[in-house]
Amino acid sequence: MVWDPKDPWSKKSDPLEEALKQAQTQLKGLFPSGGLKNLLPSGGAWNIIIAGLLILLVWQSVFIVAPDEEGVVKRFGVPVRAAEPGPHFKIPFVETVLQPKVEKLYRVEVGFRTTQQGRQQMVPQEALMLTGDMNILGIEFIVQYKIKEARDFLFNVADIHETIGKAAEASMREVVGKSKIDEALTTGKAVIQADTMTLLQTILDQYKSGVQIAAVQLQDVDPPEAVAAAFKDVTNAKEDREKLINQAQGYRNDIIPRAKGEAAERVNQARGFAQARLNRAQGETNRFLATLKEYSQAKDVISKRIYIETLEEILPNVEKVIIDGKGGERVLPYLPLDRLSKSPSTPVAKPVPQPEVEETRPELPPTIRPRGTRP
Repeated sequence: MVWDPKDPWSKKSDPLEEALKQAQTQLKGLFPSGGLKNLLPSGGAWNIIIAGLLILLVWQSVFIVAPDEEGVVKRFGVPVRAAEPGPHFKIPFVETVLQPKVEKLYRVEVGFRTTQQGRQQMVPQEALMLTGDMNILGIEFIVQYKIKEARDFLFNVADIHETIGKAAEASMREVVGKSKIDEALTTGKAVIQADTMTLLQTILDQYKSGVQIAAVQLQDVDPPEAVAAAFKDVTNAKEDREKLINQAQGYRNDIIPRAKGEAAERVNQARGFAQARLNRAQGETNRFLATLKEYSQAKDVISKRIYIETLEEILPNVEKVIIDGKGGERVLPYLPLDRLSKSPSTPVAKPVPQPEVEETRPELPPTIRPRGTRP
């Protein structure tokens, strides 16, 4: 009702009220007797409906992202924002949320499939690969990956699991095609895994797949069944060759240092022997010169002394009897031939010697004492 200064008590009718009254009249004409009140719930039922609508509205407005997830909010099918772990709000019935597990480690099998019973079944179309030296190998491996960018992972690639499998197969074929069969079967597996992982990550980054490759693991690398026996014989022969080479190398490492040590020991012994001979010769020379000096001073005495001591040294076990010149005139020489033919252990009678005249020998200085003389 509009206030009119000419009609302060609002006696005149309001046009808006008249329009509302006409609309009510028309609605009453559309419904049967009793009006709109008969169609709408009343009392407690109306309160329950309102509470249900409020709960539905709140349920559609709030979402919670788990710690191992990342939320991607879509508005009419288009991603508009990312949500970190925790509670968040969204526009009900307009925005939807996808919550992929970004901490989970996903697995892709290439070259084989694991059945429900846990058995592994080979897929020849994926497993058989050609090596760089024109040999065929059956290679089965696993690719493990994590989600790096949730938005790219969900919307950039249609079938991300199959795409990773095909890209991994192509990467493995390229790496194996540059390797030799011996490397793939023995020591080159680690290099093949690392190169395949690097190449696969490069391909997926070009696709903007939002995936981070965690590992590439070779499960089985074997030749085809048709030539498995021949490959086994070749492998055994190579192992025997390596074993013999290692044994020969070990023997070489053992014998050469030992021979070098013995050679060095003998050289040192020879040097020591040479030095000892030189020192001994030098000492004998010095002793001979000292003896010669003393000999020049008393030739007769020293000559006789040297002669006697030399005989004592040469004939230590020969029985000797020294008779003075005068005493020898009264001694009858007697040669017992019958006793000489007997054993040396048989005692032989000795003639009684005459008193021996003691000969005075001059004492020689220590520096010219003859060889073999006791001090």
